[in-house]
Amino acid sequence: MKDRVSAQEIVFFRFEKDFVESGIRCIPMVVRFKLDACGIKLKLSEWNRLSSGQRMQMAYAPCQSAAEVLIYREELCRMVTPLTGEIPASIPVPDKPAWSRKDEIPYAIQEKLQETSSAIEIGQWQQLTDLQRFALLKLSYPGHENKNFPKALAEFGIGVDNQCKL
Repeated sequence: MKDRVSAQEIVFFRFEKDFVESGIRCIPMVVRFKLDACGIKLKLSEWNRLSSGQRMQMAYAPCQSAAEVLIYREELCRMVTPLTGEIPASIPVPDKPAWSRKDEIPYAIQEKLQETSSAIEIGQWQQLTDLQRFALLKLSYPGHENKNFPKALAEFGIGVDNQCKL
């Protein structure tokens, strides 16, 4: 899979800084990305039972090839199951997730852009990495911590109001 996060790439976004610096208390986008790739729905309560070292391990672990995705899933289950007494829930892995489609901006993002008086051109969308497109989609869902959507736009160099600067 092209554009997956490599070990050399910065793993955490600046808009995640507040919870990354405090022991990665929330599930960062890079881990959410990998969870979706391997078909695991991890609850925050399960994430918080992992040690800070285990959380960092899951953030930096490779998860590109089919073999890496399988190893990632197995390793996460191996860590979480003894702590919770349960295997993490499985979710379906779509063949072509919305964030991966470069020919159209997902509707949820278009709606969130309107709400925040922001705009993104299709060319800008196409220039984003898979992880950036994934993050914008996750941040556009209702009920998500929406204060980070404008911060993510600014971080990714997408035109927003000056008041949204980091």
